[in-house]
Amino acid sequence: MEAPDKVIINGYEHILYHHHLYSNQEIIERSNIFYQEMDMRRSVREFSSKPVPREVIENIIKTASTAPSGAHKQPWTFCAVSNEQLKTNIRKAAEKEEVETYTNRMSDRWRDDLAPMATDANKPFIEEAPWIIVVFKRVYDYEKGVKHNNYYVNESIGIASGMLITAIHRAGLVTLTHTPSPMNFLTKVLDRPSNERAYLLLPIGYPKPPNYVPNLERKGLDEVCVFYE
Repeated sequence: MEAPDKVIINGYEHILYHHHLYSNQEIIERSNIFYQEMDMRRSVREFSSKPVPREVIENIIKTASTAPSGAHKQPWTFCAVSNEQLKTNIRKAAEKEEVETYTNRMSDRWRDDLAPMATDANKPFIEEAPWIIVVFKRVYDYEKGVKHNNYYVNESIGIASGMLITAIHRAGLVTLTHTPSPMNFLTKVLDRPSNERAYLLLPIGYPKPPNYVPNLERKGLDEVCVFYE
């Protein structure tokens, strides 16, 4: 007897999940191919002015929005910005905070840890990249005029941001995670509502050739994983 396409559970409709079953060898190969591709991902700070179609940005945001979230509240807003004046305004405000951070907020140890990245308070990539996406977390929402807090907001937005970065790389583009602190200025510049908090800024585009990135090594599997078998 075939399973029905739809059932009612706790008064809500559930649909049959269709999953393609691969052999063990196939899932090993698929997982390794994807790992090899993602291991090529690097944070890039110099961007080409080559345009990126809006449809690509739409697709990667839709991919990020498939992320799981607490009670399926999807507590995120992705602000995709290509407007040159807005990017200029964001860069000016971000660099103002970054100057303060590099001058007064940053410890010597923090500076030492950042030395291999060759970063400073100047953030030209905000204007150079054809697109930036500012990820906002929605701490609460209004449903029928009533305020409701969302659940596991930081966890949900973190997963969605990771999927966004993965989708950017999979599309053949590059990005960089930028978190000027504090980030309140982004709410003002982009005129976002009071229930949203800026979480992450991602410039998106093609790398400007020639492009050099730090020659860093990632931790090995035995340093990041413990198996209990």
